[in-house]
Amino acid sequence: MAYEDVLARPVGVHVRPVRPVRIFRLLLKLLSFTELKKTNFTHRAIGMEKLGKREPCLILMNHSSFIDLKIAATLLYPRPFNIVCTSDGFVGKNWLMRAIGCIPTRKFVSDMLLVRDMLYALKKLRCSVLMYPEASYSFDGTATPLPESMGKCLKMLGVPVVMIRTYGAFARDPLYNNLKLRRVDVSADMEYLLSPEEIKTKSAEELNGILREKFSFDNFRWQQENNIRIAESFRADCLNRVLYKCPRCRAEGKMLGKGTLLTCGNCGKEYELTEYGFLKALEGETEFSHIPDWYRWERECVREQLQEGTYCLDVPVDICMMVNTKSIYRVGSGKLRHTTEGFRLTGCDGKLDYAQKPAASYSLYSDYYWYEVGDMICIGNAEALYYCFPTEGGDIVAKTRLAAEELYKMTRAKGKG
Repeated sequence: MAYEDVLARPVGVHVRPVRPVRIFRLLLKLLSFTELKKTNFTHRAIGMEKLGKREPCLILMNHSSFIDLKIAATLLYPRPFNIVCTSDGFVGKNWLMRAIGCIPTRKFVSDMLLVRDMLYALKKLRCSVLMYPEASYSFDGTATPLPESMGKCLKMLGVPVVMIRTYGAFARDPLYNNLKLRRVDVSADMEYLLSPEEIKTKSAEELNGILREKFSFDNFRWQQENNIRIAESFRADCLNRVLYKCPRCRAEGKMLGKGTLLTCGNCGKEYELTEYGFLKALEGETEFSHIPDWYRWERECVREQLQEGTYCLDVPVDICMMVNTKSIYRVGSGKLRHTTEGFRLTGCDGKLDYAQKPAASYSLYSDYYWYEVGDMICIGNAEALYYCFPTEGGDIVAKTRLAAEELYKMTRAKGKG
């Protein structure tokens, strides 16, 4: 549809959450059974006797792969719970998402309407609320940033906080690997984390500190320390999406993950991803044997470029657009530019010109193989979301997310200064 026609469509009207239909809760659990059985799923309950059977709570869960919801549906049944999820998940199935209790929101943006919806679910509907505070899947197997508003949110909600933490879900289905499943057992801990009384006595900053500690994990380290063998021959396929910069020659966008190897197309250096999650150079020095260390180094490089003023993303993109949950529309092509000034998206024969400042979001909604369409970067506001699919430039999605996160930190630091 033409850009101007999409822009003229009515923006979605806010609808309050509804109590999830019991039959759908049961169906979700039954549909989850087969896949969880394949993973030999087990779980531990830690301190859960403190939570009343009918007492609404906030459930925080780390976000690793598509199996997360199936784990939650199994562990929480028959407790009624609403689910905070991204608004594009409602497209084409609004009624169903509402019926199972989903609450739409935009990723990585402070949303007071969401807090009101959560309060309504907890206090009026007497439902628990499931939330993935990381808001997006991990790229490198470590935690993604948590919003600074979480501590304040816990105090506003005033209900017990429970955490579900998974083990093996990332190793089984890492985002970079194009939805190819590995044979890995999955387990989870469900822990009573904070009582309403404890939340009252702690400051928002103290609560943020507790959450940061609980959401501090390293899935590759977990694999290594527990001797989890991943023998699939495709385990390094598309690893270049995460490790896009060669530590030997520093070329970007030239890495290729294929089979069990990660190879630089510029200098030719090769690394093997071993069955136990280590990287090993086939010749010469292994600069980084641990994937999150390599990714952390890429973050440092991006921050240096931002500080020096040399960072710039300027790529052609295909553009899709969402203004409500009826559809996501292809509206044409354009250019996405990202600098220290923020994002600027232009295109659709000169009709589209959207700018977004660095302080607008503490991270970036970006994804690999999004809905099996392609790698994607999403920006936007309450009126419209723009889904940008780069058509040139190599692997830029991870670097752009890193740049957005670091730029947000730098902008906030300047503001405080």
